[in-house]
Amino acid sequence: MTQNPATTPDIPVPANRPLVGVFWMLVTGACFIGVTALVKYMGPRLPSAEAAFLRYAMGLVFVLPMLRSLLATPVSKRQWGLFGTRGFFHAGGVILWFYAMTRLPIAEVTAMNYLAPIYVTVGAAIFLGEKLAARRIVAVCLGLAGAAIILRPGFREVSTGHLAMLLAAVVFAGSYLLAKVLADEARPVMIVTMLSIFVTIGLAPFAFTVWITPTAQELLILAGVAFFATAGHFTMTLAFASAPVTVTQPVTFLQLVWATILGVVVFAEPVDIWVVLGGAVILGSVTFITWREAMLKRQVTPPAHATKF
Repeated sequence: MTQNPATTPDIPVPANRPLVGVFWMLVTGACFIGVTALVKYMGPRLPSAEAAFLRYAMGLVFVLPMLRSLLATPVSKRQWGLFGTRGFFHAGGVILWFYAMTRLPIAEVTAMNYLAPIYVTVGAAIFLGEKLAARRIVAVCLGLAGAAIILRPGFREVSTGHLAMLLAAVVFAGSYLLAKVLADEARPVMIVTMLSIFVTIGLAPFAFTVWITPTAQELLILAGVAFFATAGHFTMTLAFASAPVTVTQPVTFLQLVWATILGVVVFAEPVDIWVVLGGAVILGSVTFITWREAMLKRQVTPPAHATKF
Protein backbone atom coordinates (compact mmCIF):
# COMPACT_ATOMS: atom_id res chain seq x y z
CA MET A 1 0.00 0.00 0.00
CA THR A 2 1.26 3.52 -0.75
CA GLN A 3 0.22 7.01 0.21
CA ASN A 4 0.77 10.38 -1.38
CA PRO A 5 4.03 11.72 0.10
CA ALA A 6 2.70 15.23 -0.17
CA THR A 7 -0.20 14.59 2.17
CA THR A 8 1.02 11.84 4.50
CA PRO A 9 3.38 13.05 7.25
CA ASP A 10 4.57 9.52 8.08
CA ILE A 11 6.21 9.08 4.69
CA PRO A 12 9.02 11.39 3.57
CA VAL A 13 8.96 12.99 0.14
CA PRO A 14 10.91 10.68 -2.20
CA ALA A 15 14.58 11.64 -2.47
CA ASN A 16 16.23 12.13 -5.82
CA ARG A 17 18.25 8.90 -5.74
CA PRO A 18 17.00 7.00 -8.78
CA LEU A 19 19.70 4.31 -8.76
CA VAL A 20 18.98 3.49 -5.11
CA GLY A 21 15.25 3.39 -5.82
CA VAL A 22 15.76 1.08 -8.80
CA PHE A 23 17.99 -1.18 -6.69
CA TRP A 24 15.42 -1.55 -3.92
CA MET A 25 12.67 -2.18 -6.47
CA LEU A 26 14.80 -4.92 -8.02
CA VAL A 27 15.13 -6.48 -4.57
CA THR A 28 11.37 -6.11 -4.12
CA GLY A 29 10.72 -7.97 -7.36
CA ALA A 30 13.10 -10.74 -6.28
CA CYS A 31 11.26 -11.09 -2.96
CA PHE A 32 7.85 -11.36 -4.62
CA ILE A 33 9.23 -13.86 -7.13
CA GLY A 34 10.43 -15.82 -4.12
CA VAL A 35 6.87 -15.81 -2.79
CA THR A 36 5.41 -17.13 -6.04
CA ALA A 37 8.14 -19.74 -6.45
CA LEU A 38 7.61 -21.14 -2.94
CA VAL A 39 3.82 -21.30 -3.34
CA LYS A 40 4.21 -22.96 -6.73
CA TYR A 41 6.71 -25.45 -5.32
CA MET A 42 4.43 -26.30 -2.41
CA GLY A 43 1.66 -27.32 -4.79
CA PRO A 44 -2.10 -27.66 -4.33
CA ARG A 45 -2.22 -30.33 -1.57
CA LEU A 46 -3.20 -27.79 1.08
CA PRO A 47 -6.48 -25.95 0.38
CA SER A 48 -5.82 -22.37 -0.72
CA ALA A 49 -7.71 -20.93 2.27
CA GLU A 50 -5.61 -22.91 4.72
CA ALA A 51 -2.32 -22.06 2.99
CA ALA A 52 -3.24 -18.36 2.99
CA PHE A 53 -4.25 -18.50 6.67
CA LEU A 54 -0.98 -20.13 7.70
CA ARG A 55 1.00 -17.56 5.70
CA TYR A 56 -0.71 -14.66 7.45
CA ALA A 57 -0.67 -16.28 10.89
CA MET A 58 3.09 -16.71 10.58
CA GLY A 59 3.39 -13.18 9.25
CA LEU A 60 1.89 -11.82 12.48
CA VAL A 61 5.27 -12.48 14.09
CA PHE A 62 6.64 -9.51 12.14
CA VAL A 63 3.97 -7.09 13.44
CA LEU A 64 3.83 -8.19 17.09
CA PRO A 65 6.54 -5.71 18.17
CA MET A 66 4.30 -2.85 16.99
CA LEU A 67 1.15 -3.95 18.81
CA ARG A 68 1.97 -2.32 22.13
CA SER A 69 2.22 1.19 20.70
CA LEU A 70 -0.79 0.64 18.44
CA LEU A 71 -3.00 -0.44 21.34
CA ALA A 72 -2.59 3.05 22.78
CA THR A 73 -3.84 4.64 19.55
CA PRO A 74 -7.55 5.54 19.56
CA VAL A 75 -9.58 3.92 16.79
CA SER A 76 -13.08 5.09 15.94
CA LYS A 77 -16.00 2.76 15.31
CA ARG A 78 -15.98 3.78 11.66
CA GLN A 79 -12.27 2.96 11.35
CA TRP A 80 -12.81 -0.47 12.92
CA GLY A 81 -15.44 -1.09 10.28
CA LEU A 82 -13.11 -0.01 7.48
CA PHE A 83 -10.27 -2.14 8.85
CA GLY A 84 -12.56 -5.14 9.07
CA THR A 85 -14.04 -4.66 5.61
CA ARG A 86 -10.61 -4.27 4.07
CA GLY A 87 -9.44 -7.41 5.84
CA PHE A 88 -12.42 -9.31 4.42
CA PHE A 89 -11.67 -8.11 0.88
CA HIS A 90 -7.98 -8.87 1.15
CA ALA A 91 -8.59 -12.31 2.65
CA GLY A 92 -10.72 -13.22 -0.36
CA GLY A 93 -8.05 -11.95 -2.72
CA VAL A 94 -5.34 -13.97 -1.02
CA ILE A 95 -7.40 -17.18 -1.21
CA LEU A 96 -8.00 -16.63 -4.91
CA TRP A 97 -4.33 -15.82 -5.51
CA PHE A 98 -3.16 -19.01 -3.77
CA TYR A 99 -5.68 -21.00 -5.80
CA ALA A 100 -4.50 -19.48 -9.11
CA MET A 101 -0.81 -19.77 -8.23
CA THR A 102 -1.00 -23.54 -7.81
CA ARG A 103 -2.89 -24.02 -11.09
CA LEU A 104 -1.38 -21.55 -13.56
CA PRO A 105 2.12 -20.90 -14.87
CA ILE A 106 4.01 -18.37 -12.76
CA ALA A 107 4.30 -15.91 -15.66
CA GLU A 108 0.52 -15.86 -16.19
CA VAL A 109 -0.23 -15.13 -12.53
CA THR A 110 2.42 -12.40 -12.48
CA ALA A 111 1.11 -10.77 -15.64
CA MET A 112 -2.54 -10.88 -14.56
CA ASN A 113 -1.68 -9.43 -11.16
CA TYR A 114 -0.79 -6.20 -12.96
CA LEU A 115 -4.53 -5.74 -13.59
CA ALA A 116 -5.23 -4.67 -9.99
CA PRO A 117 -3.98 -1.08 -10.47
CA ILE A 118 -6.18 -0.80 -13.56
CA TYR A 119 -9.22 -1.77 -11.50
CA VAL A 120 -8.17 0.71 -8.80
CA THR A 121 -8.27 3.52 -11.35
CA VAL A 122 -11.82 2.59 -12.36
CA GLY A 123 -12.89 2.09 -8.74
CA ALA A 124 -11.46 5.46 -7.70
CA ALA A 125 -13.62 7.13 -10.33
CA ILE A 126 -16.77 5.24 -9.27
CA PHE A 127 -16.42 5.26 -5.48
CA LEU A 128 -14.01 8.10 -4.62
CA GLY A 129 -15.17 10.65 -7.16
CA GLU A 130 -11.86 10.80 -9.04
CA LYS A 131 -12.04 12.26 -12.53
CA LEU A 132 -11.64 9.63 -15.25
CA ALA A 133 -9.97 11.72 -17.94
CA ALA A 134 -9.71 10.59 -21.54
CA ARG A 135 -6.05 9.54 -21.17
CA ARG A 136 -6.88 7.34 -18.19
CA ILE A 137 -9.80 5.78 -20.05
CA VAL A 138 -7.46 4.89 -22.93
CA ALA A 139 -4.93 3.45 -20.47
CA VAL A 140 -7.63 1.36 -18.78
CA CYS A 141 -8.80 0.03 -22.15
CA LEU A 142 -5.21 -0.89 -23.02
CA GLY A 143 -4.89 -2.72 -19.71
CA LEU A 144 -8.03 -4.72 -20.41
CA ALA A 145 -6.76 -5.42 -23.92
CA GLY A 146 -3.60 -6.80 -22.33
CA ALA A 147 -5.71 -9.16 -20.24
CA ALA A 148 -7.52 -10.31 -23.39
CA ILE A 149 -4.16 -11.01 -25.05
CA ILE A 150 -3.17 -13.21 -22.10
CA LEU A 151 -6.47 -15.08 -21.85
CA ARG A 152 -7.25 -15.28 -25.57
CA PRO A 153 -10.84 -16.47 -24.98
CA GLY A 154 -12.07 -18.56 -27.87
CA PHE A 155 -8.52 -19.52 -28.84
CA ARG A 156 -7.73 -21.54 -25.72
CA GLU A 157 -9.45 -22.78 -22.59
CA VAL A 158 -9.98 -20.21 -19.83
CA SER A 159 -9.51 -22.26 -16.66
CA THR A 160 -10.79 -21.77 -13.13
CA GLY A 161 -7.29 -20.53 -12.27
CA HIS A 162 -7.65 -17.70 -14.79
CA LEU A 163 -11.07 -16.76 -13.43
CA ALA A 164 -9.72 -16.84 -9.88
CA MET A 165 -6.88 -14.49 -10.82
CA LEU A 166 -9.21 -12.08 -12.62
CA LEU A 167 -11.42 -11.91 -9.53
CA ALA A 168 -8.40 -11.66 -7.22
CA ALA A 169 -7.26 -8.50 -9.03
CA VAL A 170 -10.71 -6.95 -8.52
CA VAL A 171 -10.77 -7.85 -4.82
CA PHE A 172 -7.23 -6.56 -4.24
CA ALA A 173 -8.26 -3.33 -5.92
CA GLY A 174 -11.15 -3.00 -3.45
CA SER A 175 -8.71 -3.53 -0.59
CA TYR A 176 -6.45 -0.80 -1.90
CA LEU A 177 -9.32 1.68 -2.31
CA LEU A 178 -10.29 1.13 1.32
CA ALA A 179 -6.66 1.70 2.24
CA LYS A 180 -6.77 5.02 0.39
CA VAL A 181 -9.74 6.07 2.54
CA LEU A 182 -7.97 4.96 5.73
CA ALA A 183 -4.77 6.78 4.72
CA ASP A 184 -6.45 10.09 5.52
CA GLU A 185 -7.34 8.93 9.03
CA ALA A 186 -4.68 6.52 10.30
CA ARG A 187 -0.92 6.07 10.29
CA PRO A 188 0.56 3.73 7.67
CA VAL A 189 1.95 1.41 10.35
CA MET A 190 -1.55 1.10 11.82
CA ILE A 191 -3.07 0.31 8.40
CA VAL A 192 -0.49 -2.38 7.62
CA THR A 193 -0.72 -4.00 11.05
CA MET A 194 -4.51 -4.02 11.08
CA LEU A 195 -4.50 -5.60 7.64
CA SER A 196 -2.35 -8.48 8.89
CA ILE A 197 -4.57 -9.02 11.92
CA PHE A 198 -7.93 -8.82 10.15
CA VAL A 199 -6.83 -10.93 7.18
CA THR A 200 -5.71 -13.65 9.58
CA ILE A 201 -9.04 -13.48 11.41
CA GLY A 202 -10.98 -13.42 8.13
CA LEU A 203 -9.15 -16.45 6.76
CA ALA A 204 -9.51 -18.56 9.91
CA PRO A 205 -13.09 -19.86 9.40
CA PHE A 206 -12.43 -20.71 5.75
CA ALA A 207 -9.21 -22.50 6.67
CA PHE A 208 -10.70 -24.56 9.50
CA THR A 209 -13.60 -25.83 7.38
CA VAL A 210 -11.17 -27.44 4.91
CA TRP A 211 -8.27 -28.11 7.29
CA ILE A 212 -5.65 -30.67 6.33
CA THR A 213 -2.76 -31.23 8.72
CA PRO A 214 0.27 -29.58 7.07
CA THR A 215 3.60 -31.32 6.88
CA ALA A 216 6.76 -29.85 8.38
CA GLN A 217 7.98 -29.03 4.87
CA GLU A 218 4.77 -27.16 4.03
CA LEU A 219 5.01 -25.15 7.24
CA LEU A 220 8.62 -24.28 6.44
CA ILE A 221 7.67 -23.19 2.92
CA LEU A 222 4.83 -20.99 4.20
CA ALA A 223 7.18 -19.45 6.77
CA GLY A 224 9.44 -18.56 3.84
CA VAL A 225 6.45 -17.07 2.01
CA ALA A 226 5.66 -14.89 5.02
CA PHE A 227 9.29 -13.77 5.27
CA PHE A 228 9.69 -12.88 1.59
CA ALA A 229 6.30 -11.13 1.42
CA THR A 230 7.14 -8.99 4.48
CA ALA A 231 10.64 -8.26 3.17
CA GLY A 232 9.21 -7.32 -0.22
CA HIS A 233 6.86 -4.73 1.26
CA PHE A 234 9.73 -3.32 3.37
CA THR A 235 12.11 -2.96 0.41
CA MET A 236 9.28 -1.50 -1.67
CA THR A 237 8.92 1.21 0.99
CA LEU A 238 12.66 1.89 0.76
CA ALA A 239 12.35 2.19 -3.03
CA PHE A 240 9.51 4.71 -2.75
CA ALA A 241 11.51 6.72 -0.18
CA SER A 242 14.50 6.86 -2.53
CA ALA A 243 12.93 7.82 -5.84
CA PRO A 244 9.60 8.85 -7.40
CA VAL A 245 7.18 6.14 -8.45
CA THR A 246 7.65 7.17 -12.07
CA VAL A 247 11.26 5.95 -11.75
CA THR A 248 10.60 2.70 -9.93
CA GLN A 249 7.39 1.64 -11.70
CA PRO A 250 8.96 0.49 -15.02
CA VAL A 251 11.32 -1.78 -13.08
CA THR A 252 8.37 -3.94 -12.08
CA PHE A 253 8.22 -5.33 -15.62
CA LEU A 254 11.39 -7.28 -14.83
CA GLN A 255 9.35 -9.36 -12.41
CA LEU A 256 7.46 -10.79 -15.38
CA VAL A 257 10.77 -11.58 -17.08
CA TRP A 258 12.08 -13.31 -13.95
CA ALA A 259 8.79 -15.19 -13.51
CA THR A 260 9.00 -16.45 -17.09
CA ILE A 261 12.61 -17.60 -16.64
CA LEU A 262 11.80 -19.22 -13.30
CA GLY A 263 8.86 -21.08 -14.81
CA VAL A 264 11.00 -22.41 -17.66
CA VAL A 265 14.10 -23.35 -15.65
CA VAL A 266 12.60 -24.64 -12.40
CA PHE A 267 9.08 -25.77 -13.28
CA ALA A 268 9.51 -26.68 -16.96
CA GLU A 269 6.73 -24.29 -18.00
CA PRO A 270 6.73 -23.33 -21.70
CA VAL A 271 7.30 -19.70 -22.65
CA ASP A 272 4.06 -18.13 -23.84
CA ILE A 273 4.90 -15.03 -25.85
CA TRP A 274 1.26 -13.88 -25.62
CA VAL A 275 1.50 -13.79 -21.81
CA VAL A 276 4.67 -11.70 -21.98
CA LEU A 277 3.12 -9.37 -24.58
CA GLY A 278 -0.13 -9.02 -22.62
CA GLY A 279 1.75 -8.36 -19.39
CA ALA A 280 3.83 -5.69 -21.11
CA VAL A 281 0.68 -3.98 -22.41
CA ILE A 282 -0.96 -4.03 -18.97
CA LEU A 283 2.13 -2.74 -17.17
CA GLY A 284 2.65 -0.10 -19.84
CA SER A 285 -0.86 1.24 -19.22
CA VAL A 286 -0.29 1.22 -15.44
CA THR A 287 3.01 3.06 -15.87
CA PHE A 288 1.36 5.68 -18.06
CA ILE A 289 -1.42 6.29 -15.54
CA THR A 290 1.13 6.56 -12.72
CA TRP A 291 3.23 9.02 -14.71
CA ARG A 292 0.21 11.19 -15.51
CA GLU A 293 -0.88 11.27 -11.87
CA ALA A 294 2.65 12.21 -10.80
CA MET A 295 2.61 15.09 -13.29
CA LEU A 296 -0.71 16.21 -11.80
CA LYS A 297 0.71 15.88 -8.25
CA ARG A 298 -1.71 13.19 -7.14
CA GLN A 299 -1.57 9.45 -6.65
CA VAL A 300 -4.61 7.26 -7.06
CA THR A 301 -3.29 4.30 -8.99
CA PRO A 302 -0.98 2.11 -6.89
CA PRO A 303 2.36 0.87 -8.13
CA ALA A 304 2.14 -2.63 -9.59
CA HIS A 305 3.49 -4.29 -6.45
CA ALA A 306 1.36 -2.38 -3.97
CA THR A 307 -1.76 -4.51 -4.10
CA LYS A 308 0.06 -7.73 -3.47
CA PHE A 309 -0.39 -9.63 -0.24
